[in-house]
Amino acid sequence: MHQLLLQIKAIHPVTAEAEKALVNISREVELLKGEDVQRIGHTCKTIYFVQEGALRVYYFKNDTDITESFEFENSFVARAESLFTGKPSRKGIQALENVSLVAIHSQKLFQLFDQFPELERLFRKIIESSYVNTVNRIESLQFNTAEERYNTLIRQAPDVIKRIPLKYISSYLGITQVSLSRIRGLK
Repeated sequence: MHQLLLQIKAIHPVTAEAEKALVNISREVELLKGEDVQRIGHTCKTIYFVQEGALRVYYFKNDTDITESFEFENSFVARAESLFTGKPSRKGIQALENVSLVAIHSQKLFQLFDQFPELERLFRKIIESSYVNTVNRIESLQFNTAEERYNTLIRQAPDVIKRIPLKYISSYLGITQVSLSRIRGLK
């Protein structure tokens, strides 16, 4: 939990009482590589903080496994479309490495917002950042070449090649593994 509290302080200051309330509705979770944090079709009721390891958000389209995003240490992840609508998600979250997470119960968190406005502001900032990342990802797919998307990924997450299987990287970039190998061969 210490890592979560450090990350929170870096985003937005909260009182000691708010920290304690947040810790009380959270629990640590350990998962093995390959396990689902959240299965496709599950209704999201938890916001996860990655203490250690790597996750991916994924879905299937016409039986093709597609990676939407990667989440590494000090990031928050949830299926927002499910979290806020209460409907089952068409996407899942999978551990790509053994992971250590903090699971924050979302309904209890939302109840704390009235008591601790700084928590509401904190999570608003987290959600705003996530939204901007999503818009940037969509625009990258719309406007950038596969090589530009690969270079951006390597610049933003240099360890991704060491930590993530190439099949997931190519899926994330929207290209085949053969195309990814060609791009990597140009370097």
